[in-house]
Amino acid sequence: MEGDSVTLYTGLNKSQQERMKWYFHVDRIAEITGDLRKICTDDECKERFRDRLKLDHQTGSLTITNITITDTGLYKLLINSHNSEIIFGVSVSVISAALLDKMKKKEGKSVSLDPGVINHPNDMMMWYFNDSLIAEITGDQSEICTDDQCKERFRDRLKFVSGSLTITNCITTDSGHYTLQINSSRFSIIRSFSVTVTDAFGVDTDGLSVMEGDSVTLHTDVKMTQQDRIRWYFNSIRIAEIIYNHSKICTDDQCKERFRDRLQLDSHTGDLTITNTRTTDAGVYKLLMNSRNSERIFNVAVSGVSAAERHEVNRKLVEKGESVTLNHGVISPNSSEPFSGAAAASASVKLVVFLILLLSCCSWL
Repeated sequence: MEGDSVTLYTGLNKSQQERMKWYFHVDRIAEITGDLRKICTDDECKERFRDRLKLDHQTGSLTITNITITDTGLYKLLINSHNSEIIFGVSVSVISAALLDKMKKKEGKSVSLDPGVINHPNDMMMWYFNDSLIAEITGDQSEICTDDQCKERFRDRLKFVSGSLTITNCITTDSGHYTLQINSSRFSIIRSFSVTVTDAFGVDTDGLSVMEGDSVTLHTDVKMTQQDRIRWYFNSIRIAEIIYNHSKICTDDQCKERFRDRLQLDSHTGDLTITNTRTTDAGVYKLLMNSRNSERIFNVAVSGVSAAERHEVNRKLVEKGESVTLNHGVISPNSSEPFSGAAAASASVKLVVFLILLLSCCSWL
């Protein structure tokens, strides 16, 4: 899956006379000659992998971190001293919005963490919760919660089903980062899952309400690094993304037709701004941050203002001495009473007018 790490094993211990070369398709991406290592010596390789390749100097094994869908393909290892060649086929799939939805549960529900790979008899699978080992399976043998801390936390709520780890009767303290490490003779995969368990009566979304024609910004509340990958979805349709320092907005015709150059991305934070909002912009906006394995949902409501109402506001005329109320159409978040700020301001104006009239009357006496 995108965001995972994968290690391609050479299966040997390198000697000083060894020369190993790694290729992605036909492009050389790394090599070891004696004790000298080289990774991505040309610009094309640097642009593609961006410091995500690592070489084990003892074995020559190649690790690709934070993998992306563009890393899919054939990797070839040439070992000169053995006059041998090993081919690895790597397939990277995108994490769907539907899959991430399953990682968000309310208390009392169950969640299954599916590794998405076929478990071979000789493979070793190790599950971690926030870096603490909670379960291990090798062939037909499995061990769950071998230490007291794990037993106290999960209390017989962890189950193995066809290689998947299931957490039953979830509670809020089960929220966190789960990591699966799969080791085989030829490769190693590290897969991450972010689980969020909300209170049974809680709401785990951000709600925003604006008037038609206004602008609204959906904040990520993070500062991006070069390793970050951010994606924005509107009702399950991808509308914008930032990969490292490259941003893309509305790459398909459907998105372009809907938003018509009204989307803006902040390159430093990944914040998404929708300008000149319309009622058709109302819906669910989803933010996925791969490097943090996190998700955030925004419910945006756009209230329409009819032409008659806009005309009425624009032509508002009053006689001298009358009052006029300018309605901002927003409920103050710090008050249960709507327009409490406007009411207070109106009361202050009336008090000032009363004092002026009182002083005027006194001066005539």
